[in-house]
Amino acid sequence: MSAIEARGLTKSFGGRPACREVSFSVERGEVFGLLGPNGAGKTTTLRMLAGLYAPDSGSATVAGIEIAPGRPGGPDLRARVGLLTEQPGFYDRLTARENLTYFAALQGARAGRVDPLLDRFQLRSHADRPFAELSRGMKQKLAIARALVHEPEVIFLDEPTVGLDPEATREVRSVVAELAAEHATIVLCTHHLDEVERLCSRAAFIAGRMLAVHEVRKLDLVRIELAAPFAVPEGVRALCKTLRAEGLVLFVDPLAAVPDLISALVEAGARLASVVPHRDPLEEAWLQLLALAREQGLTA
Repeated sequence: MSAIEARGLTKSFGGRPACREVSFSVERGEVFGLLGPNGAGKTTTLRMLAGLYAPDSGSATVAGIEIAPGRPGGPDLRARVGLLTEQPGFYDRLTARENLTYFAALQGARAGRVDPLLDRFQLRSHADRPFAELSRGMKQKLAIARALVHEPEVIFLDEPTVGLDPEATREVRSVVAELAAEHATIVLCTHHLDEVERLCSRAAFIAGRMLAVHEVRKLDLVRIELAAPFAVPEGVRALCKTLRAEGLVLFVDPLAAVPDLISALVEAGARLASVVPHRDPLEEAWLQLLALAREQGLTA
């Protein structure tokens, strides 16, 4: 059973649609991206899945809890999900430990969760400082710790690196990567393509409505640059699953086919300039979908 099943989720505010017909599924242990420009409906979708908003239409199942119009999920859902919002709402005068202890009690977390989380996120040495005195990166790591304090089944992260400097961004991404390595179920809401490429296995593209779900390819292509024009014989093409030619460059899948392919190319008279791993850019797919959404008047 999937950790999340969203089916046609739609939500409007004041007669203006925030998101329309959003459908996707997230498997247990998967890091899934919600990708889109600012104002695309990502945060609204995340808040419906976390039980903060009820949808106007459509439905969803999150951690076994049903969400539907008039039924946002309630306490049972909130006990099973962890949510990082853009403004986590800590108390400036309370220390990091006091804040985390307070929210742990609100969530009904089991005893002894606070100090291990402070250690995990390298906050123990700053635990007795007021929240207002912490750096942006420390504040964001504390917010992620709060989302995890009650050991949720599903974790929602809304723009976890927004407004952070490069060092703090790297720290927060490392935390998310650690959670992913532990097979946590995570939905990462962002407009940063590189964040999705680093951390997610799949991503839903949203621009007012659902556009597509895209598999995030890892380094499973090889880029072969030819030193001179060469028509690849069909017999050579048959050695690999995919061979895409763009001018003097060949993109090959899978990696295991490369040694035989290179040998065959050389025997057929091709001159090779370079052979390097290549990642199919997520940016290309996203820009194509975004252009289509603009043609359809879905986004500015």
